[in-house]
Amino acid sequence: MVTDTAPPNLAPESSSIAVAPALTTRPGRWIDGWDAENHAQWQLQGRAIARRNLRWSIFAEFLGFVVWQLWSIVAVMLPAAGFDLTTGELFWLISMPSLVGATLRIPYSFLVPKFGGRNWTIISAGLLLLPTVALAICVSNPDTPFGVLLAVAALAGFGGGNFASSMSNITFFFPQREKGWALGLNAAGGNLGASVAQFVVPIVVTIGAAATLNLPLAGWIWVPFILLAMFGAARFMDNLSSAKADFAGSAAALREPHLWLLSLLYIGTFGSFIGFASVFPKLIADQFPEFSAIGIGGASVSLAFLGALVGSLARPYGGRLADRFGGARITMLAFATMAAITLGVLATLPLGSFWLFLGCFLLLFAAAGIGNGSTYRMVPIVFAIRGGGTGDVSTQRKAAAALGLISAIGAYGGFLIPQALNLSFQSTGDYAVAFLGFVASYAVLLLLTFFVYVGPGRLGSDRI
Repeated sequence: MVTDTAPPNLAPESSSIAVAPALTTRPGRWIDGWDAENHAQWQLQGRAIARRNLRWSIFAEFLGFVVWQLWSIVAVMLPAAGFDLTTGELFWLISMPSLVGATLRIPYSFLVPKFGGRNWTIISAGLLLLPTVALAICVSNPDTPFGVLLAVAALAGFGGGNFASSMSNITFFFPQREKGWALGLNAAGGNLGASVAQFVVPIVVTIGAAATLNLPLAGWIWVPFILLAMFGAARFMDNLSSAKADFAGSAAALREPHLWLLSLLYIGTFGSFIGFASVFPKLIADQFPEFSAIGIGGASVSLAFLGALVGSLARPYGGRLADRFGGARITMLAFATMAAITLGVLATLPLGSFWLFLGCFLLLFAAAGIGNGSTYRMVPIVFAIRGGGTGDVSTQRKAAAALGLISAIGAYGGFLIPQALNLSFQSTGDYAVAFLGFVASYAVLLLLTFFVYVGPGRLGSDRI
């Protein structure tokens, strides 16, 4: 039943603020009449609602990234736990969650309009119980076949799919002028899950374990937090009736050439972040095994978590810089920096200095994180311009679909980078060829950004 009363936690209307379009609520925490672009409604009611939804969206997405990246650190620890696996098999366990997660992002981007942001957050968080429990069971036995391990690693892709639905949901809650910062916070909070997984898991599975590893805890410890995310979403999040999309609108987004151009840029930025985050523990273990696990008290810590941490913290600043200076310019700067630093990694590897290696990679993660935020910020602006600059609901829905699709395509970088490194190692015995390929790719993407969005003949707006 539709009511004419304000939703819970809404401030009463103030005579000092212009009359705003009325918000109404329905059972199931559905909100009607939402218009984030209406300044009066935003000031009076919208901001508080949007921020509450953003907080729980960040927490749920954070857990999604935790689950998505569990195998990046668990795979490296399997040989010490008695599993007999080849280097190639370990790379497949590391990259399989990214392959599945990227693919799931495509359908996930359509599910918020269908089920509602709150409702789908409950469901998608609940699905994370499958890969965590399955991981806990399968790593308890060193005789578990590789095929079973690979299938369970594939289930971790559920965590990667959460990003598309979460970002699509949040874009409906915030006005254009604040989307960059809000999306950056949402993404950064999620991205932090990769760092937390790589930091917490080695501690939990080694503390008090003496000479053995208690690998099942790598899955079990996240179950209570997943249940909390499901409860928080059910209790505090909302569904927006205006957050609608149809397959015709999504098909229109797929026909937009800029969707594919922006997807390439996102492969270069987010794909680099998630790909290097996934493989960083393995790179450290291969190049500097003495630093793979540092003993502190009765536990072990892997410094690999610093990469994902730096990249995650840098992401919202990429969005904020894009709001101020233009996403295309910041993206160009990110690609230039990433290319230069990757060359630095190649130059420092023969020196055998772990701290130089770590420092270069942290700078690479920071540049990729800034590029993540700036590229993602470009998407709604490009689609608004292509829609005539009206910013109407149809254009916003098309942009929301594009955000989900671009995040899906970009996430394939999380599969391509580990596999490129694997191919280079299997072919030549080192990773130099793969790193040179990454440098060439960043250079091409920099030129693409310049000629399409910055230089002469660009799309036609300094806002991009």
